[in-house]
Amino acid sequence: MTATAQLPFRQRHPLHSPDQLLALQDTGPIHKVLTAVGDEAWLVTGYTLVRRLMDDERLGRTHRDPANAPRSRTSALFGGPIGDFDSEPADHARMRQLLQPHFGPRHMRTLQPKVEGLCAALLDDMERQGQPADLLTSVAQPLPILVICDLLGVPYDHRDRFRAWVDDAAFSPDDDVSLKGLEHLLGYGMELVTAKRANPDDDVISRLCDEPDLADFEIATLAMQLLFAGHETTVTQIWVGSLILLTNPVQWQTLLADPDMIPKAVEEILRAGMTGGVGVPRYARADIDADGVTIREGDLVLLDPGAANHDREFFADPDRVDLTRTGAAHVGFGYGLHYCLGAALARLELKTVYSQLIPRFPALQLSADPATMTAGFHSLSHGLVALPVTW
Repeated sequence: MTATAQLPFRQRHPLHSPDQLLALQDTGPIHKVLTAVGDEAWLVTGYTLVRRLMDDERLGRTHRDPANAPRSRTSALFGGPIGDFDSEPADHARMRQLLQPHFGPRHMRTLQPKVEGLCAALLDDMERQGQPADLLTSVAQPLPILVICDLLGVPYDHRDRFRAWVDDAAFSPDDDVSLKGLEHLLGYGMELVTAKRANPDDDVISRLCDEPDLADFEIATLAMQLLFAGHETTVTQIWVGSLILLTNPVQWQTLLADPDMIPKAVEEILRAGMTGGVGVPRYARADIDADGVTIREGDLVLLDPGAANHDREFFADPDRVDLTRTGAAHVGFGYGLHYCLGAALARLELKTVYSQLIPRFPALQLSADPATMTAGFHSLSHGLVALPVTW
């Protein structure tokens, strides 16, 4: 099969799936494409197949020949293989076992008052500074960083340092800059581990330091992965979710009148807000039959949860935001083996934002055209534009 398209797809509206992706989805659930750097990959868009492959142990983040592996982008953090091929299954299971207690529902319940307080303080500041305001810089960016810093024990005052390194490591088109950003990020992680060993506190990094079988570099790597994952994706989720509600004033008023609907609304916002065209990179550890297509060992596979969440076979009228939708569960947090450890934390932050934002600013209105807001939609929160509002 030859490549039928090249990523990234042009997106004309932040809440609409790219036209090129829609055309691909009409032809089947899996497609040979070229990545942004010109390497071949399999883009998986069908709900059933995406879910099945998310739970397939024959897919992972490592590669037997990493130097020659196909790449999804230039990024040192995301573009190519990560980890050791031979030990990946054991390493992945161990990592999840270590981190699960820190991100489970029980711990999230103890964290809830802190998140609510942080969110309320941000909204206080937004109201005090007056309108117009930017929801991106007032809420969507600072809240997830405040929360993950508090959870990990990372000084919030260091946010400008690590955000700059994250931007370089994850998003720079320059290989050298991206690699240098990753080196700085890991070096910073080692500084934190040293500080926590000397002065432990009640935070995730300190508790990881108590694990007898974890080396300092392993802890630093885990901490920096959590620092990145704990804020980058949630920034986008808050941004997109707010845009969805602001462009659907009837639904805004529905949640104002019935706040008990907010948890269910969050799930629909997570489904609808992922419009597709951005695949989660995995490498085949063995040959895999995928609906009659043979994925060869070493192939790059891009699992697209956004496309899956808009699969018409499972989600009727998928572009419509329906806060009462029932049926198939979205795969915005993955599925099975690679289900996101931070799902409960992201849900807590989203529910907190909408539970406070909507009653606090019942007449909140968007003051810009959403069609002009497509800049940052191929690299998580990097490049997101302002979300100007008045009330």
